[in-house]
Amino acid sequence: MSGNLKSLDELQPALKRHQRLIGVDLGSKTIGLALSDVSLSIASPLETIKRTKFAADAARLLALAAEHDAGGLIIGLPLNMDGTEGPRCQSTRAFIRNLEKLTDLPIAFWDERMSTQAVTRTLLDADASRARRAELVDKLAAAYILQGALDRLKKL
Repeated sequence: MSGNLKSLDELQPALKRHQRLIGVDLGSKTIGLALSDVSLSIASPLETIKRTKFAADAARLLALAAEHDAGGLIIGLPLNMDGTEGPRCQSTRAFIRNLEKLTDLPIAFWDERMSTQAVTRTLLDADASRARRAELVDKLAAAYILQGALDRLKKL
């Protein structure tokens, strides 16, 4: 893999002690973010960035990474249900290619199939209003993505 792009098993040794990870759910209108604890056990929703221009979106993401001493990024890769890559994957990979030019943080992809649907179902089961679901779904999806990666890291 090139540059900062790492597999999940390559990412862990690149982290310094007590560094967190940031999970990223990259949507066309918003970017959901989640933050791990320092023991890399639990993912918590962090923030939803309203997308504007790449430079502003990337600057906010990297500012949060610095503020929380994040040692890496876990990016949700929106694969099709059959495992193939479609236009959303291409868009995500393009965003990451541009982001890699701005940071030395290691970046790993995590299969995010069904993350938004799972979170939406949970919010529906909790009887959250449509407005509340819209407000929460992106950062909760990022937490779902990050938690999956954290659980996998524990098994490596």
